[in-house]
Amino acid sequence: MDTVTPVVVLDVVGLTPSLLEHMPRLRALADTGFAAPLGTVLPAVTCSAQSTLLTGVMPAEHGIVGNGWYFRDLGEVLLWRQHHALVGGEKVWQAARKTRPGYTVANVCWWYAMGADVDWTVTPRPVYRADGRKEPDCYTDPPQLHDALTAELGTFPLFQFWGPGAGIASTRWIAGAARYIMAAHSPDLTLVYLPHLDYDLQRFGPYGPEAAAAARELDDVLGPLLDACTARGATVVALSEYGITPVSRPVDVNRALRAEGLLRVHTQAGMEYLDPWTSRAFAVADHQIAHVYVADPADRAVVAKICANLPGVAEVLDESGKAAHGLDHPRSGELVLVAEPDAWFTYYYWLDDDKAPDFARLVEIHRKPGYDPAELFFDPAAPAAAKRRAATALLRKKTGMRYLMNVVGLDAGARAVRGSHGRLPTTPADAPLLICSDPTQSRETFAATDVKPLLLRLAGLTP
Repeated sequence: MDTVTPVVVLDVVGLTPSLLEHMPRLRALADTGFAAPLGTVLPAVTCSAQSTLLTGVMPAEHGIVGNGWYFRDLGEVLLWRQHHALVGGEKVWQAARKTRPGYTVANVCWWYAMGADVDWTVTPRPVYRADGRKEPDCYTDPPQLHDALTAELGTFPLFQFWGPGAGIASTRWIAGAARYIMAAHSPDLTLVYLPHLDYDLQRFGPYGPEAAAAARELDDVLGPLLDACTARGATVVALSEYGITPVSRPVDVNRALRAEGLLRVHTQAGMEYLDPWTSRAFAVADHQIAHVYVADPADRAVVAKICANLPGVAEVLDESGKAAHGLDHPRSGELVLVAEPDAWFTYYYWLDDDKAPDFARLVEIHRKPGYDPAELFFDPAAPAAAKRRAATALLRKKTGMRYLMNVVGLDAGARAVRGSHGRLPTTPADAPLLICSDPTQSRETFAATDVKPLLLRLAGLTP
């Protein structure tokens, strides 16, 4: 049987043409191979984009309409689920195995990894203690890979993967895990998620000195990984899911719906919680996209009008609008909002900060009914006090006591955000890229749906 060319796909989150200028190792890959604009999907967020890259179909078919959505059958808003069964469509490795049975795959921190029919899996997964403590760790399959990676690299640095401490340590660990798996197991296809640019570009915006410094820092980590790819004769594809654009305006859709009597809350211990069961309408905010769920079809017109009149909303997509963007899936909201280029959507629904739920001030990606980039900051209204609270919480953690890492600002945190994504790019400078080490596959531009067939061609499995 003919030898399959190994392929390594580097998901360099947030990479754009302007940032590539600060990354000499990655730029050298483009110079010897090629670089081309890469079209993304709506919403241009991690889970939706990755699912399209791997299946070659739009969210209307694979069903991943965002980083989370309202699970109507459960009556709950859930973000960042991990089970691969949520993703419909044929994955690239499943297509490869039709031609090459036994085609092997390593997934190093791409999303929806758990339960996937690949050969090696690594994904962030904290230890959730029975007393509520959360400790850094990861999930692997096969299980013995966990101990091998921990012995080689240390514990997965979860608190540098997201939150106020997010930084290069998590990306360095992931790159090290990819090198280890390639050296030990030689997968035919290796998927590597490299999130570093996501952090400071959301904190400070995509064009400042912080963004350039983050790009250089990431390029230094990429060097050994690219060397390892070269050593095993692998073809490298480096791509981005989206570009991050400057923003200055948080938009509180849920507060607007609540003011109109459409969104309802219930109260426990003085804290208000979104009540999706009795609300006539509410939004699941996801960066610059929001799915608005409207219980009664008779309310859709009035909800659409309220949202359209809200400053910062560029478009309100109805059924025809969703279909035009390949987003007409049953998981989508009855309406989908697209933000203005300089705006993004909060999940906030309370009208008084004293009544906000306790998880609002925590890094708590699974309990919040929407995405919260304020988690990247120590409370900008009082950063020193937030850091002191963090230090106290760490002391309690080390002594085995329960603790709350209540360091996240509310409205002050939202106002501090300077970068976002989710809408389709308006300029090439803010658009994602595809870089490939094989110049024979060069094209002027690629759509996200073109990546799956490209990977099959690079492996030598299709003409």
